[in-house]
Amino acid sequence: MDLMNIALPALTEALSLILQPQQLMYLALGVVLGLAVGVLPGLGGIAGLSLVLPFIYGMEPVSGLALMVGLIAVIPTSDTFSSVLLGIPGSSSAQATVLDGFPLARQGQAARALSAAFMCSLYGGLISAVVLTCFIFIARPLILAFGLPEMLMLTVLGLSMVAILAGRVPLKGVVAAGLGLLAGTIGAAGAGGSLRMSTYDMPYLVDGLQLIIVGLGIYAVPEIVALLREDKSIAKAGKLGKGLFTGVVDWFKNLWLSTVGALIGVIVGIIPGLGGSVVDWLAYGYTVQSSKDRSKFGKGDIRGVIGPESSANATLGGSLVPTLIFGIPGSGTMAIFLGGLALLNLSPGPHMVRQNLDVTYTIVWSLALANVIGAGLCILLAGQIAKVTRIRFAILAPILFMLIAFAAFQSRQSMGDLIALICIGFLGILLRRFDYSRPAFLIGFVLSSQAEAFANMANQIATSRFNRGFWIGMDYIASPLALSILVLTIASVIIGLRGAKLIRQNDAEATGSKRSSVVFLLCVTAYVVVSVIDASQISRVGDKIFPLTVGSVTLVACALLFLRMRRSPETDPVFVDTEQGGADAKLPYGLWRTLGWFAALLGLSLAFGFIIALTTFFLTFFRVRAEQSWFMTLVYTVGGVAAIICFAWILGRDFPPGLLQSYFRLPWPLR
Repeated sequence: MDLMNIALPALTEALSLILQPQQLMYLALGVVLGLAVGVLPGLGGIAGLSLVLPFIYGMEPVSGLALMVGLIAVIPTSDTFSSVLLGIPGSSSAQATVLDGFPLARQGQAARALSAAFMCSLYGGLISAVVLTCFIFIARPLILAFGLPEMLMLTVLGLSMVAILAGRVPLKGVVAAGLGLLAGTIGAAGAGGSLRMSTYDMPYLVDGLQLIIVGLGIYAVPEIVALLREDKSIAKAGKLGKGLFTGVVDWFKNLWLSTVGALIGVIVGIIPGLGGSVVDWLAYGYTVQSSKDRSKFGKGDIRGVIGPESSANATLGGSLVPTLIFGIPGSGTMAIFLGGLALLNLSPGPHMVRQNLDVTYTIVWSLALANVIGAGLCILLAGQIAKVTRIRFAILAPILFMLIAFAAFQSRQSMGDLIALICIGFLGILLRRFDYSRPAFLIGFVLSSQAEAFANMANQIATSRFNRGFWIGMDYIASPLALSILVLTIASVIIGLRGAKLIRQNDAEATGSKRSSVVFLLCVTAYVVVSVIDASQISRVGDKIFPLTVGSVTLVACALLFLRMRRSPETDPVFVDTEQGGADAKLPYGLWRTLGWFAALLGLSLAFGFIIALTTFFLTFFRVRAEQSWFMTLVYTVGGVAAIICFAWILGRDFPPGLLQSYFRLPWPLR
């Protein structure tokens, strides 16, 4: 294709199309919707696009594209608010930002972290737009070079990030990752449909656990409970610091890191299926590995925000490559995006690139402009929104409990969502308490299904190749690209283990008590044993290999960890317990009593439905726990309940029903 005669005129035509007042209006509307959706934890591009799809039908293609691209382009930017200010990952691509962004907010530097993140998002988004422009012509050979062995090695590379996130005791990181991988195998196997750690008597588990439930439970619930126990504002300092300008300077000083992070995001986004669920961890792993001074990571290092935030926004441009060129969704959001293209009578693929190149490049220009508008709005609003960190957390906590419960319910519209949330939240609290790496758990869970799928398919093809000849099989599994990724993986593990001890999830030290740590390890071991026994009883070989292998490795890690506990003194870091030797031990409110408030909300929802339960919960919490006057209690209650009802009405979502709704026909929103 002649670049001068075809590509440049198409780019010019696309720019003239998107700069029309009507298209700019739809682009701005999409940006505003994306900002609103991204700020709320747990709701991401899938929910946002699902909101606008009913309005896409019948629209002019460029207008519809502007609306959709504007929305999804800024969600990786706006989800930084909840990750930094509240310690809750706004989406799956904002998980690593929590590690250093949230500690910065607690140190009174929220505005600094936010402005640095927004500059990174803007920069990463623009780089992805440039790369997308070029890759529309050259990406096909690159994507076709990735076969099943290469995809499997990329997944293993993602799992190798566990090494850098393992913490002070690498064996704990292995155990946490193993638990995550096993959690990802719960339900019907993808290959043969065999049930693993589930039964048809409990239909909810047959479909496995959802990422949004696991993410909220592992991160959001433990952090909210911990902050509520402290009962102070999120930021420890009375002021937010210099903030905006300082963050921009931080980004400029780390421009090379931001560039590499953006390129990581683009490359990972190009590979279908890998996407935003792991890209931030890859970028964070590179950030730590490439840094000379690693002592502040996990405690509030601005580089821990710049690396993953640069990659998160850049992933979108990468994921659009397979989506537009081959019609293969690079992520869940891209799957919804394909549905929107169909409503606009557009058929993604080589035909679209050849026949509608101007429309294709409209997406590129929309992506670039949306990042500029979105990042600009976020920077302007950062100072005001960051002030939420100065509010007493007892006022914010019930609102966050409400949002988390509502967001969790949207994954399947089942009461099992709320039960799973409280169970996984309890596990997240225990992992945090005993210093097991929660990022390692989450990486294991995210990569579990695709690791199993790639491994099974690659094994079947490799077996067939080896039956034809040894070197034929080796040529398949040991391609130059696969070996290159393997070398990167080994290097990542070696370098990661050297620096992992410097990264701490908390500052707790060994408590001088072994009992609680040993009891928790024994409980984890018992679950792994049950998982291994369950997997061994599956008749279909392809469905048992992966959980059996993962379970066996995790069981060995548990045994080695137990031996270390038997042989080590009570001052060894393996016995860290934040309830006895960390900051949590001195908090004014107890763990179980605080968690009981959240459990009460879910329990009341099971009995009376969400809105009735929420009203009762708000009245009781604000009056008793937050010690507010009756007037302010009523104000907070009415405002909170009205807000969630309006939000659900706009999204067209229902609330969790209870037993009461089974016996009485109630009007919406009580049903």
